[in-house]
Amino acid sequence: MSELLSGPGLNGRGLALVPKSDAKQSMKEYKSDQEVRWCPGCGDYAILAAVQSFVPELGLKRENMVFVSGIGCSSRFPYYMNTYGFHSIHGRAPAIATGLAASRPDLSVWVITGDGDSLSIGGNHLIHALRRNVNLNILLFNNRIYGLTKGQYSPTSEIGKVTKSTPMGSLDKPFNPISLAIGAEASFVARTIDSDRKHLQSVLREAAEHKGTSLVEIYQNCNIFNDGAFDQLKDPEQRDDITLRLEHGQPIASASKAVRRAADGGIEVVPRAEVAENEILVHDAHRADPSLAFALSRLDEPAFAHVPIGVFRSVDRPSYDELMSAQLEEAVAQRGPGSLDDLLLSGDTWRIG
Repeated sequence: MSELLSGPGLNGRGLALVPKSDAKQSMKEYKSDQEVRWCPGCGDYAILAAVQSFVPELGLKRENMVFVSGIGCSSRFPYYMNTYGFHSIHGRAPAIATGLAASRPDLSVWVITGDGDSLSIGGNHLIHALRRNVNLNILLFNNRIYGLTKGQYSPTSEIGKVTKSTPMGSLDKPFNPISLAIGAEASFVARTIDSDRKHLQSVLREAAEHKGTSLVEIYQNCNIFNDGAFDQLKDPEQRDDITLRLEHGQPIASASKAVRRAADGGIEVVPRAEVAENEILVHDAHRADPSLAFALSRLDEPAFAHVPIGVFRSVDRPSYDELMSAQLEEAVAQRGPGSLDDLLLSGDTWRIG
């Protein structure tokens, strides 16, 4: 059966027919028959379990969900989801998913990628998907290392990182995926962490309901080649002090720190005890101007002194597939149905033989 969604939902908030499941679904139905093969203790297991237990809430038919991945440890993900899937080529998952989402608005399309896959060879594909606002959800697993190829430094590795490919330490300034996405005018940008299932699923829920491209950076531990990269955010004695929770309409603060406007017009993190409650910056995820969201994305420097977690930006603008459909309808109304033969034989053509 198909029904037109009338409220916030997948594929454009009521702009597309989304086939719904008649039966209540469970996590078990989204587990494929494939053996899950990641290193024991890998953060990918936690993300997979969180996704498998979350997607039944969407109420979609499994045949109307597609997971597209590139190359890397995270890109094994489609094998483990009992939905349609596409294990594509290095860095090109957003391009393949763009074609799928644009041509099939009845599908819920998810891209699974890693920091190496999406920010190195796949960098251009990622930023163009974001700026176009294609109707898909991108989950970027960031472990700050190349895991599948055995521990080389990645585009998110910190300066000075000693790896097999940088024995004297990396010289590259790392990408900040959140800053990059906001700079590309992404309409939905968020960050979460593999070990916090409640927060991870709440972010996924908001991403799924968003019209257009959603990008969710997930801090994911690689316990073989970069173990403990995010320990500060998981340590019960530190996490509440350094984690700045981003919730729309709520003050941006941790247990001991708060964000306020600085004298130069920017923002700064100060001890919470030194600032009045009405001086703490209130988060506005729906602000059209991306400058504040970008400023928030820079607060994770110096590294892990304080880290914003949550939805940085969630704004409404037309999705690429929505605009494309309208353009096609206008063309048909003006010129009538097109003919592929007429197109191929138009202009300067000739036959051989």
